[in-house]
Amino acid sequence: MGGAVSAGEDNDDLIDNLKEAQYIRTEKVEQAFRAIDRGDYYLDGYRDSAYKDLAWKHGNIHLSAPCIYSEVMEALKLQPGLSFLNLGSGTGYLSTMVGLIIGPFGVNHGVELHKDVVEYAREKLDEFIKNSDSFDKFEFCEPIFVVGNCLEISTDSHQYDRIYCGAGVQKDHENYMKVLLKIGGILVMPIEDQLTQITRTGQCTWESRNILAVSFAPLVQQSRADGEKPDAVQLPPVTVRSLQDLSRIYIRRTLRNLTNEDSQGKGMVQRVPQKRKRRRCRRRRINTYVFVGNQLIPQMVESEEEEQTEKEHKEVEEEEERDIGDIEILKQVNVLRDQIMALPLPESLKAYLLYYREK
Repeated sequence: MGGAVSAGEDNDDLIDNLKEAQYIRTEKVEQAFRAIDRGDYYLDGYRDSAYKDLAWKHGNIHLSAPCIYSEVMEALKLQPGLSFLNLGSGTGYLSTMVGLIIGPFGVNHGVELHKDVVEYAREKLDEFIKNSDSFDKFEFCEPIFVVGNCLEISTDSHQYDRIYCGAGVQKDHENYMKVLLKIGGILVMPIEDQLTQITRTGQCTWESRNILAVSFAPLVQQSRADGEKPDAVQLPPVTVRSLQDLSRIYIRRTLRNLTNEDSQGKGMVQRVPQKRKRRRCRRRRINTYVFVGNQLIPQMVESEEEEQTEKEHKEVEEEEERDIGDIEILKQVNVLRDQIMALPLPESLKAYLLYYREK
């Protein structure tokens, strides 16, 4: 499923295309997509396919097409502090983007059938926290992933504000999914080949709308011997953050706000400018003919107009390379880290405030 937008050269280029096609429509969703490089969730050797609007699968690892994730993120109508459940959480790519929007006082849980995929998701999450500059630009709700079949969730589990299911839901499982949703909550799932948004408006009332036609693999129902009791999936508990953790959140928030205020006061622009797309110039050629012996041979000769076009194209590329270089330099500046390192605190406390990130 996918192919609705043109392939991008990199993550920002892909997001530009999704915006142009109106799959990404709000600034907060755009920021989340730009902050998480889709290519980081691909296996080595497959990254070249990361910025195409196509689904990707290798063994148990799977990523939906970017246009699907865009519609899901918009349909969930995420806000800070909400609770989110990802059924079929896969690589954790979507859950990590959600965590950037719901923030540290939200709840971010995922259930995934395959143990190896859960381990892969935890590895990618750890890489994001330790290595991505985007981590310091947002307040983050870290996803918690558990192994299990999402059709076997314990009946006494808590409910969520937002739920997404990343596999095709049979009609007879629709009510099972709805029960996990709080009143006023939103459930997004593929059902009967339609990506559907369901809003719980009351104890027994719902509103549904189809978003777009999709094709998803169905939810897996584990086979078991007659009379064998299924293993119930226990969702992670909703816990209160410790005073130490709260202090870290508010210190980082205060420093980030002070930095933003200082930058605005100096007239500095914090947002990284987007790369301009390269213009593709069509070559024009003139058909001419020359005599070789007694034969008339067609020959392609470049026109003066083409030579001028190539010259202009080269100048544009050189200018863009200078722009891109400036952008990369700007991206490498981590102001929050510099602020924390300048604080008159013990090194161990600075490391804690930095989440033990090394850069």
